[in-house]
This record gives sequence, structure tokens and C-alpha cells, in this order.
Amino acid sequence: MEGPEEQVLAAFGVSEPAVRMQGGQGQTWRSGDVVLKRADGESAWRGDVLSVLPESDAFRVPRPVKAQDGEWVAFGWEANELLVGATDVRRQDEVLVAAAAFHEAVAEVPRPGFIDTRSDPWCDGDRVAWREQEMRGSSAYGELVGPLVAAWRPVELPSQVVHGDLPGNVMFADGLPPAIIDWPVYWRPTAWASAVAVADALCWYGAEPALAARWAHLPDWGQMLIRALIYRMTTDDLAGGAATWTAARRDGYTPVIELALAYPG
Repeated sequence: MEGPEEQVLAAFGVSEPAVRMQGGQGQTWRSGDVVLKRADGESAWRGDVLSVLPESDAFRVPRPVKAQDGEWVAFGWEANELLVGATDVRRQDEVLVAAAAFHEAVAEVPRPGFIDTRSDPWCDGDRVAWREQEMRGSSAYGELVGPLVAAWRPVELPSQVVHGDLPGNVMFADGLPPAIIDWPVYWRPTAWASAVAVADALCWYGAEPALAARWAHLPDWGQMLIRALIYRMTTDDLAGGAATWTAARRDGYTPVIELALAYPG
């Protein structure tokens, strides 16, 4: 991916040559103390929300940087302040504590309109997990997800804007609160966002089942884990099809499926 051109840098008031940053799927660039990446249909919305979010002792967020014309997007790019820190997928309890504070801070943000119109494997996977959309996937997907679908039950929990991909998007730095970055916005219960983080940690980051037990006080925890797993597996199948389901991929999910089904409800 090509980096931001000089007109982009000038639009955001930076002049140092843009350097590709590690992480961010190779699509994030730094110029001085500003981080730039391609904008999407949610960039302006995030700019409006994060720019007015009160400071917190429990978490940090990258403050958006306006372009010289006062807009959040210029020439197809958005900009945010550079935050110090590094991700650490071993610190999932701290991730979840910071996320809880973040979700409390954004609890009154209205439901964004783009939730209803966007379509990609992640958004479609989310809808399938909540039975708002049907899915016919590969046979391997059907075998894995079948017990979860059978155990799916309705829940009555309030929804709000949440961060749907926490484990690798919280940075730590000595003496500072955790920093929550790269916010994919969903309109779901906060317990679901926590369940997605726990499921990811169990499947891919070496977490122990005790992590799920420590957060089992969250409402409808078993059902949230079921939806989190359906979401992730549906997204995998939509993005990669049958080729996704290698032995390693199936082995990552299988014990976590069994764990989720063991919770009441």
C-alpha cells in the first residue's frame, strides 16, 4: 500500500516523511507525532466521538487530528495523535478492565446510522451471530458452529457502541493507562464485546479457561460466548471459505466451543 502523499501531510499540518508503522496490517503511517491511515465511512463519526471524550485515569484513546480545513478526512486519509505503548496479548484482564471503563464513557453515544448499511465479513458475521442474517457456509464451518447454534437462546440486554476487536488493540506503557486503538464499532451489549475478547484470547493467544471464569459475572455470559464464537467463525468462513478450516484453525476453536457450552444458559 502506498503511503500518504505530500498533499495529505500538508492537509494535516505535518511535514516529516511518512514512515510505515509496524502493525495496523501495514496500512498505518507516521509523520512526526501524527499517525495516518486510509479513512473509511466511519472516520468522521469516530473523530466526532473521540475528540470530545473526557480524559480518564482508566484508559487512553488516540485523539483525532483535524485537517487544515476543519474536517476529519482529507484526500481519503484520517489522522490521529501518536500514543506511546505496545500491545501485549498476555494482559487480557487489563484489556477487559480498560475496555469496561471505555464502554462506560461512550455509553450515551447514539446508535450510528452506518451500522445498518455496511457489509463485510465482520459485520455480516456479527449479524449472523445475533440471528439478524442467515448464513450458509462450508461444511466444516457447519460442523463446528452447529452445537453453538443449537444452544443459542434469546437474551434481553441493552446495546450501545462497543469496541469489537480488543485483544490486539490495547497498548500498554509504564506509568500510563492502557490505550484503546483501532476502534471497530458495533452496536451490541458490552458483555458481548468482553466475550469476543475472551474468546479470541482463548483461541489464539494462549489464555487459560480461568480467564473466562473470571469474567463469568457478566450478564448472560454463556450466551455472549456463544455469540462471540459464532461471530468469529462466521467471519472466518465468509472471508476464507472452506480453505480457512485447517486442522490448526479447528483445533483453536474446538476447546473454546466446549467451554462456552459448559456455561449455564
